[in-house]
Amino acid sequence: MRVARFSLEGNVGFGVLDTDPDRDEPVLDVVRGHPFGGVERSGRHIPLKAVRLLPPVLPNKVVAVGRNYAEHARELGNEVPDTPVIFLKPSTSVVGPDDPVPYPSFSREVHHEAELAVVIGRMCREVPPSRAAEVILGYTCANDITARDIQRSEEQWTRAKGFDGSCPLGPWVETEITPERAADLAIMCTVNGEQRQLGRTDEMVRGIPELIAHITEAMTLLPGDVILTGTPAGVGPLEIGDEVAVTIEGIGTLTNKVVKRD
Repeated sequence: MRVARFSLEGNVGFGVLDTDPDRDEPVLDVVRGHPFGGVERSGRHIPLKAVRLLPPVLPNKVVAVGRNYAEHARELGNEVPDTPVIFLKPSTSVVGPDDPVPYPSFSREVHHEAELAVVIGRMCREVPPSRAAEVILGYTCANDITARDIQRSEEQWTRAKGFDGSCPLGPWVETEITPERAADLAIMCTVNGEQRQLGRTDEMVRGIPELIAHITEAMTLLPGDVILTGTPAGVGPLEIGDEVAVTIEGIGTLTNKVVKRD
């Protein structure tokens, strides 16, 4: 199922994407409570067009993986590392579908990075690869927007990767993709309708179970935390006014517009 987080008339809730059989239009079946620990549908339907979709979760932390696609590492002149490169994006970097992405005032070279995001469904630590599927709620689309010039000039990637609006997520969490299916999904990024990135998750150097095991050796993951699994080759610049869209097979499309920072 596809679980979305939405706002309607000042109220925030979760809903399961469904279709109104009478009108043949998408609706949300409102969820009682939250989707962690089980989804309980209320039977109350709201037209999708009537709500504002929010980031599908509010993560305590976003744990991102760098250089996990060999061709992407090479296009930026880097080698594939011996161990995963892990960095954090703060919760303030997260925005939802159709939200604006402010162009950071301290950068002159901002890039898109289309990524498959893993949404954690339960508190966990020291998870062996064989049990990684047990801690996954589902998957969503992500864009690890990066100030590339700052990434090159500063040893730590915090500013380059963690600025406000640098982590669009959405449009919802798809819960019915199996780990085997997640290991072979098409990922595409377009800018103003022009294809920039096209790859598959089977190009990952390290798969999702290995990444979860590696991350949870060091830190506890909480329900709603997000893991960004890396980006395929084809990253490139974004300018103010650009519309950038990340599409992942079996999940959907996440679209955002780059705007001038106020």
